Amino acid sequence: MSKPPIWTVEPPHTRKPRFTREQIAEVALQLADREGVAALSMRRIADALGAGTMTLYYYVRTRDDLLVLIDDALLGEVVARSEPLPEHWRAAVVKLARATRETFALHPRALKALEGAQIGPNFLRHIEQSLTALAGLEADVPTKLALLSIVDDYVFGAALRVNETMAGPPLDPRIARAMNERIEGALSSGDHPRLRALIGELEPVAAFTQLAQHMNGADHFELGLEALLDGLTVKLQLRELSARPRVPRRTARRRRS
Repeated sequence: MSKPPIWTVEPPHTRKPRFTREQIAEVALQLADREGVAALSMRRIADALGAGTMTLYYYVRTRDDLLVLIDDALLGEVVARSEPLPEHWRAAVVKLARATRETFALHPRALKALEGAQIGPNFLRHIEQSLTALAGLEADVPTKLALLSIVDDYVFGAALRVNETMAGPPLDPRIARAMNERIEGALSSGDHPRLRALIGELEPVAAFTQLAQHMNGADHFELGLEALLDGLTVKLQLRELSARPRVPRRTARRRRS
């Protein structure tokens, strides 16, 4: 983006602006939900608002600005879904992760807008909320930021996988038949016994579809999130123990006696 992001520019100063950035973001997000980010254009947004394209340029300068508005609208939903935060840091992080996953599940096609995301008002609120979630964790700031980043990586990865599974039209029956024949041919060679057992009597394409649906389910997400936080918790506990001064064994025996 060669120009400064939209948040660095004040909105039009009129007594009663016809549109707000929040209204424009809502309409752009609805269009992205229906048709994908590629469908976004100033003309389409203007038509949906009942305005002329040149009128919209008065409020939003470029298509990139539309993406910035969508990004901030998504983060605004995450912030709203995360409130109120539980007191314990782990429960708070879990709620943040679930809120993020739910938001992306509701807007799978808009997830593309987060590539190269810019800092906006709701981004700042999200960061403040995330730091508040870890306020009760006894750790330094770099450790807290690392924990948040690791959990975000997991949540975004899960959301992207769901998005890829849902993206695009249903598989053409002719393509599905060709894929089934080719996969069955490979399985009949005996070189993939475990995969053969996994697929069983199902057609390969149907089996892989079911497997993807299972891996994208809420139970799968919760299991991974729990395992991730278990590991991070143990890591933090071990780090805390290693930082404590050690009592020499001879001194420890003397104390016990």
